[in-house]
Amino acid sequence: MYSHAIPQKKRIVMTYHPTQAKPGWVALAAIVGATTLAAVIGTIASLQAPEFYMMLNAPSWAPPPWLFGPVWTVLYAMMALAAWLVVRERRRSSIVPELALFGAQLALNALWTWLFFYWHSGASAFAEVVVLLFVVGLTALTFSRVRPLAGALMLPYMAWVGFATVLTFSLWQRNPGLL
Repeated sequence: MYSHAIPQKKRIVMTYHPTQAKPGWVALAAIVGATTLAAVIGTIASLQAPEFYMMLNAPSWAPPPWLFGPVWTVLYAMMALAAWLVVRERRRSSIVPELALFGAQLALNALWTWLFFYWHSGASAFAEVVVLLFVVGLTALTFSRVRPLAGALMLPYMAWVGFATVLTFSLWQRNPGLL
């Protein structure tokens, strides 16, 4: 028998705490992918949108058709950046509610295009854009609680959806035979 014990190697246990990690490129790719998917789904419904839009009796303050593409490109980029900032802020125990709202507003955004431009349903498009405006507002609020800059990045989108709400109502009311 030995009088002294053989020293055992110390075992180092490393644990992964997702609340401490800062997601990088994978999270950004997922957010950009989801945002792009919503944009593509909406784009499919709006392939004939410029022609249809020009047929409508629009108010004098309605933007020209060529403006929508550049505006939406900037807004989608800002939305994706806002979501990524929220995901990167991992000090909170859960960001599931914030990301659920982000996903919901993306889905509602894509749905509006189908309701208005593809199915020509003015009443449904108006009701839906009101819900979209509310969800975008909630998303901006919850994002700002996680990271104020993320909430601020959602404000131009919320303003545009607010404008789209008024425009949708006006177009629906002015075009009963088409919408």
